[in-house]
Order: sequence, then structure tokens, then C-alpha cells
Amino acid sequence: MVKIISRKSLGTQEVYDIGVEREHNFILENSLVASNCFNKSHSMAYAYITYQTAYLKANYPLEYMAALLTANRGDQDKVQKYIANCLKLGIEVEPPDVNSSELTFTPMPKQMTGSAKDKILFGISAVKNVGEAAIENILAARQEGGKFKSLADLCDRVNLHSVNRRALEALIQCGAFDKIENNRKQLVNDLEGVMKWAQERKRDRESGQGNLFDLLGANSFGKSVNTYESAPKSKLIKDYEKQEKLRLEKELLGFYVSEHPLKFLMQVNEDPDVVTLEQLADKKGKVSVIVMLSAIKMVVTKKGEAMAILQLEDLTAQIKAVVFPKAYEQVKPYIVENAILLISGKIEKDGEEIQIIVDTAKPVETVQVAEEIEKAEPEINNHWPAEPVNVVRSTKPVEVLEMVIVKLTLQQVQYGEKLNDLKALLEELSYGGEDASVSVGGIVVGEYSCQPFRINRQLWVQDGEGTVSRLKSAKFDAWVFPLDTRGDAAVFREMRSQLNVYSWASRLLDTDTDRLHKYVTYLAQLNRRPPN
Repeated sequence: MVKIISRKSLGTQEVYDIGVEREHNFILENSLVASNCFNKSHSMAYAYITYQTAYLKANYPLEYMAALLTANRGDQDKVQKYIANCLKLGIEVEPPDVNSSELTFTPMPKQMTGSAKDKILFGISAVKNVGEAAIENILAARQEGGKFKSLADLCDRVNLHSVNRRALEALIQCGAFDKIENNRKQLVNDLEGVMKWAQERKRDRESGQGNLFDLLGANSFGKSVNTYESAPKSKLIKDYEKQEKLRLEKELLGFYVSEHPLKFLMQVNEDPDVVTLEQLADKKGKVSVIVMLSAIKMVVTKKGEAMAILQLEDLTAQIKAVVFPKAYEQVKPYIVENAILLISGKIEKDGEEIQIIVDTAKPVETVQVAEEIEKAEPEINNHWPAEPVNVVRSTKPVEVLEMVIVKLTLQQVQYGEKLNDLKALLEELSYGGEDASVSVGGIVVGEYSCQPFRINRQLWVQDGEGTVSRLKSAKFDAWVFPLDTRGDAAVFREMRSQLNVYSWASRLLDTDTDRLHKYVTYLAQLNRRPPN
């Protein structure tokens, strides 16, 4: 209670309360007023909000749950709880996807998707370790250039200062790249090399340089060319083990994407006494459940005895369980986070809240699960060839000591026959770029201007002088330059001076399907201009 010290009449004023005719009915004797004396409008406002949310949940459950998940996306415990509610309402929660997910959770009615159930697409903002700046950058790149075709495509189109390695690893490990490449460990292994490759491409674009085979577009060398094939790839490896994959999903999202560890156990369970957590609402007395321990809180009693409060979950719900000291001593070895246990105990209910007082707990036999998984998966040997084709293996860094530069004319680039010869020759000399210590570049030369380009690493070579000799035998003009401490930009400038050409073409036209034609036309126009 609080005491009213003074009163002052303010005359007639507009108020936001339900009026009363006499003195306020919460005023007590001796000028004391009840401390819980809220305005009636306060309770009215809460009642109205309660009505609105109940109406939305009853009539628009899909949109309501998507909004609820979005509003609480920073709290993984609440997200997990609301996802369990979605399951009760028959709504599936789809994992995040870099090509479909938005900043927030997105409702997807079954009428729109053609599926049997309504779905909610996981919002990228709820993925741990991915900041809003990174998300906005990814969404902007996707809006501008369409869906991402690969990890290299994404890295090449986003700002890697905003979308850093930590954010990309989180997106890979939570399954957001699964529709592009479902081997998550392979993508994580490739990530460092791909990011460096993308940063080099950005520097090339900013300096007005480019890769010739990127310029040639979709019809070069008589077949389709993927711009991102030049991105480095590590040796093919096996994906994460199932338990590790699930652990990362739970850590980053708060729920399991690929498969819940209990799914198979619940399907094969034939014990009528074992029920789901959702079914506990209709049960009394003693029950048995197969659950996963998602969280453990240790408590010490006044007598100094250890006990535990557990967070249990299965495919249907989450509840708390209490293990008192006597029972804790017996089940202590099994109380481990993420353990799958058969727990027996007594139900306690407090309104809608349900908890289990644990009597016994024991690990569930998982032999059957392992056998089922082994049958379901094809043999690894069918998927992981010992020597994959077209993979640049980077076992250790190789110092690049020299650079070979090939001179090309506009006519050679335009008609393409010489380019086929050049590519075939470099493929013969490069051995796939493995352990290459000599980089390869070129320069397209006109009368008044020229344009440098880099050739991708898979076509780099090991012997600079030998490569120049072979190129000259094939009627190419070529030179080899030592790199020393200078970069290849300095080599290009030296080459330009030797050719007595003193201006660069200011840009590369590399966005349309007919890139080569437009590039050559642009360069030819520059060359027709008289010198300054």
C-alpha cells in the first residue's frame, strides 16, 4: 500500500478510464490506497489485446505463428517453444534457405506451395552468428542478381566484410545451402579458398582487369562455361556424421532440421506404456516417456545434496522434469546433455503446466537406429571417388615466382580459333594447376589501348620459359616476367610500356550473354579514337 500525501483539484479533464460516480473504490481508510490500483483502462487494454491475439491464432494460425516467431527470433528458447506449438497446429517449419528465406519467418500457405500442410520458412535473422548487416547484403545481392548457384557465386556477389566467414559457416552448418550442395563439411572445407578467390576477383574488377575466360561467356570453346568453375575446391570429403550435423543444427537454430534423433525410436516403439510428451495432458499418475535431455540445471539443497531440473523434449513438445536427490544418485551417470533416455516418473500438474518427478531413467538402446541408418544410406564408395576430376588440391601454399603473359589481337579474340588453341595448350602444360608456381595472364592489344586479363589458376603452369617456348611454337607472342616482390599489376604495366600502348580500356563488359562481342566492339571503338 501507499499513502496519499496531498490532493489537488484540476477541474474537468479528459481521462482514459472508465468513469466512476463516487470516490475511487480502491481508497481505504486513513487515506491509504491499494498498491495494485491500476486504471480500469489498463485491464481493458490487456483484455482487448488478449482477444485480438486469440482471434488471430484461431482464424489465421499460420500468419500468427510466423509473426510470433519473428517477434521472438532473438530468443532461441522461445523460438523452440513456438516451433513445438507449430507442430501441434499441424504447421511445418522449413529450415533456412539462402535462395528463399527472408529476414523474418515467412508464412507459406498450402494453397501457394501445393503441399499437404501449411509451412513457415525459417527467417535468416534467427540463425545464430548471422548479423542483420550480413542478411541485408545477401538479400540485396539475391534481389539484384537472382538465386545463388553455388557458394562461389554467393561469395562473388556479396560484400565479404559484411558477410564474414563466421556468418557463412553458420549458414552452411544449419542447412541453408543444402539445396545447392548438401555436403556441409565439404562447403566449410572449401570456404577459405573460395573467399580468397572472390576477394581477388573483386580487386580485379576494381582495377579494370578481368579473367579472359569469364569474358567469353556461355558459348566459348564450343560448350557452356560456368564462370565459377575457376573457384578453388578442396579434395572431396565425407559429410559430418549424423550426430554432429544435428548438434550444429540445434546450436544454430534451436531445433533439428535434417532429422530429429528421436524420430526412428518413436516410430518403432511398441511399448503401450510409453507415451509422447503431448499425451501427458490426458494422463495421471505414473508415466514413461522416451525423450532427449535438451538442458540440465544442477541444484544443491539446503542439506547439501545434489538434484537436477531437466528440460525434456520429443517430437511433440517440451516439458520440465525434477530429479530429487535420492533418484539423482541412481540416475546420475545418465544425466548428460543430448542424452536419449527412457524416463519413468509421476506427473505433476499446475494448471496447464506439466512436469515429471523422475523415479528412474536409463539410456535407450540405439542399435536399431544405427542399423536403419546403415540400410537407408548408399555405400560411401559410390559417392567419394578416390581421384575426383577437375579438382585443384591445395595441400600447401605454393609461392608464385613468375608470370607468363600472352599477347592477343582483337581478331584472335573475336574469331575464337586461336583461343581454343591457347586453352588446349595451357591445359596440356598445367596439370590442372597443381603445384603451379607460374601464373598466366594476357593482354588484348589494339592500336591505341589495351586490356589486361588473368587466366584462372587451373591453367597456371610450372615452367615459365618452357611455356613461352611452346606458345611461340604455336604462333603466340608470349613473355615471362619475374614477380619478385611486385604484383602482377606492375608486370602488366611493364608489358604495356614495351608494347608502346599507353592507355587501358576503362572497363570490362562482362554481364550479358554476348559478352565477347560487346567487349570487342567497345575496345575497337576506343582504338579508333585519335591519341590525345
